[in-house]
Amino acid sequence: MRLLFGARARLRWVHLVLGGALLMPYFLLGSVMVGPFTDDKNVFTSLPMQFGAFAVALPIASISALFPLARPLSVGAVRALCAVPDGQLADGPARSRAARMRTAGWFTLHLGIGGIISGMTLAVPPMAVLLIILPVFSSLRESRFGLPEVLDHTWGLALSPVAGIAMLVALAACAAAAGALLARWAPVLLGPTPADRLAAAERRAADLAVRNRLARELHDSVGHALSAVTLQAGAARRVLDSDAASDVEFVREALTAIEETTRRTVGELDAVLGLLRQGEDGEGFDDASGPTLDALDDLLARSGVKVAYAEQGDPVVRTPDRVSREAYRIVQEGLSNALRHCGASPVSLRIALRGEELEIVMENPLPDKAPVVRPGGGRGLRGAAERATLLGGHAEAGPHGDIWRLTARLPLNGGGR
Repeated sequence: MRLLFGARARLRWVHLVLGGALLMPYFLLGSVMVGPFTDDKNVFTSLPMQFGAFAVALPIASISALFPLARPLSVGAVRALCAVPDGQLADGPARSRAARMRTAGWFTLHLGIGGIISGMTLAVPPMAVLLIILPVFSSLRESRFGLPEVLDHTWGLALSPVAGIAMLVALAACAAAAGALLARWAPVLLGPTPADRLAAAERRAADLAVRNRLARELHDSVGHALSAVTLQAGAARRVLDSDAASDVEFVREALTAIEETTRRTVGELDAVLGLLRQGEDGEGFDDASGPTLDALDDLLARSGVKVAYAEQGDPVVRTPDRVSREAYRIVQEGLSNALRHCGASPVSLRIALRGEELEIVMENPLPDKAPVVRPGGGRGLRGAAERATLLGGHAEAGPHGDIWRLTARLPLNGGGR
């Protein structure tokens, strides 16, 4: 009984009746089209004309379902009424030819089967109720209502309620079977096509790229600032705790560096959060944001370490903005890495233009024991390598003898993008 009259069966029955309702405009149009070919102009009194109008209505319905928006409307109805797992159905309009053809097939199937079940739903219950109450009301037997002569016999009259109940059960069984059939075919005809799966994979890749980009921006700007502030604050504390507590000027310089570093980082954090706000407003993410090599002098002055900087080929002026932004972040990460692992050890930085390529080389001595500034390490060097790869270049870092070296080579054309 639950299979025939349960909640799922009832919802699928409603879905079938909805298909019958959607069929009616096409059915009326079909009746107009087949009218000239028959003597009986009334579609509701001529059974052949009804079948003819039905046969003409389905192709017209399939053509109307070729519009892209037909699929999301059908998918919404199936999700609400047919108990089909959500992951088996496609999202969005049908863009490809294959998706539109599948949607047209589904729409035709839904309206065709729904029209039949709707017709049965309208015709069977009144007749079944009449048969059930026929033995009780003699006036109904006298009116006849086109009933068969077998009901004039006592045994036929006694069995009429059974026949009425059987008709209702048969109707429910037909509706349940038709609903199950549509539920089985829905993932086949309304499920994602290979083109849909490819588009979904591309969207996921784009979202992942944006998330990785924002993670790199936050890591490089905030991570560098925190490393520099930690080093400056630690140095100031050691001075205050030592016998040289009278060295107020050093403490003042350390606090000034902390203030300027945090102020600059707040501005960079606002820029990164601005990218998130743009994404929420549907405006997309702007690549033209963030500091470039123009701000390199300020970064080196407030980095917390002594940096010996040399450049060749005027890279600040000649480097395109997109490459310049990524180069700035790579240098920033190199300084952060030196701070975390080498403390205040001096760093050498060389940025050179070599043909159509920007080369960055940063070196610092390896300490005997790296200070624990941020336990567990981070992902900065991997982020630097990802930045270089996105531009069509490469970056690598590792020990070379008694020094640590970070090298990056970035094509000036930004990977052709």
